[in-house]
Amino acid sequence: MDRKLKLGMIGGGQGAFIGAVHRIAARIDNAYELVAGAFSSHAARSLQSGLDLGLPEHRIYGSYHELINGELDLPQHVRMEVVSIVTPNHVHFQPAALALEKGFHVILDKPMTFSLQEAKELQQIAQRTGKLLCVTHTYTGYPMIKQARALVKSGQLGAIRKVYVEYPQGWLSTGLEHENQKQASWRTDPSRSGLSGCMGDIGTHAFNLAEYVTGEKVTQVNAQLETFVTGRRLDDDGAALLKFTNGVSGVLIATQIAAGEENNLRIRVYGEKGGLEWQQQDANSLWVKWLDQPAQLFRSGAPYTNSISQSNTRVPPGHPEGYLEAFANHYNNFAKHVMAVESGQQPSPESLDYPSVEEGVRGMAFVETVVKSSQTNQKWTPFESI
Repeated sequence: MDRKLKLGMIGGGQGAFIGAVHRIAARIDNAYELVAGAFSSHAARSLQSGLDLGLPEHRIYGSYHELINGELDLPQHVRMEVVSIVTPNHVHFQPAALALEKGFHVILDKPMTFSLQEAKELQQIAQRTGKLLCVTHTYTGYPMIKQARALVKSGQLGAIRKVYVEYPQGWLSTGLEHENQKQASWRTDPSRSGLSGCMGDIGTHAFNLAEYVTGEKVTQVNAQLETFVTGRRLDDDGAALLKFTNGVSGVLIATQIAAGEENNLRIRVYGEKGGLEWQQQDANSLWVKWLDQPAQLFRSGAPYTNSISQSNTRVPPGHPEGYLEAFANHYNNFAKHVMAVESGQQPSPESLDYPSVEEGVRGMAFVETVVKSSQTNQKWTPFESI
């Protein structure tokens, strides 16, 4: 890349978790330079956060309105080009819409918006303005997930029949939201998180992973959501039977009350001739199991992996790459796409390999469909994203 993209950030100030992850991801491949930000809805906290990051005071803003309009007033060679939005769900749509309307590309933490209606509207704005939008569904950034997708697409496993995807966490096994724990407080608050807690927070990741690896789309859902912790206002556990295109059947489990579990996202896909298995706790390995021959182990960075996987790997085999690097792959691929568009060039296939606005809309449709399904005794609920 000839130069760095100038990056602004909304949210992610002192005390935030995901903002630091986004900033690390943006730096790993040297594709971005953080030049401005509105890091908190509290102006003083935003200022201190920006100063801690080494930004000049005049590029630290007290609100997202001030950031977007203030940067627009700067000369084009100085102002930010991309804005990363890392706020709670209820503060996704408005800053993203304003940024797109004002001519900035957007990187948006998942889920894309507070509601499906907002997601559809944001999709229309992106299409009308011609600006690009990336939704950071982190886990499709892993090299071995890209290898898995390529194996399925090649037909080597035969026609896909079954998908199992699960995301167990245990951090919300107690009522942390009643102890002023910041992350728990907003994620379990329907006014800030949306219709769903667990399924909106991590179930969307599992859903996105299943569609990415298989290349199939969910068409129907049969879901059940539960709330186990007394006094909690949103679901903290859920499961769904899934029907995909081409007759594929699936099971999705997401829970945040599996005591002792961390973040062991896992997917298994089975076809006529074989299956594959990947889990985040051993993210650099992909097992492929055959009906009539010994199992194979694929490893990140190995020369036998496909070109997309290799383009998202930075170190030789045996040197683990993990969550931050997977996050960085989305940032890096998005940067390549933005650069290609801005220079009038044809984007490479690698640069298009990130979760876009379409995946964001489907993620929100998944949340609303699961909630709707859980509230009815009807066996199957149609999945509708448009």
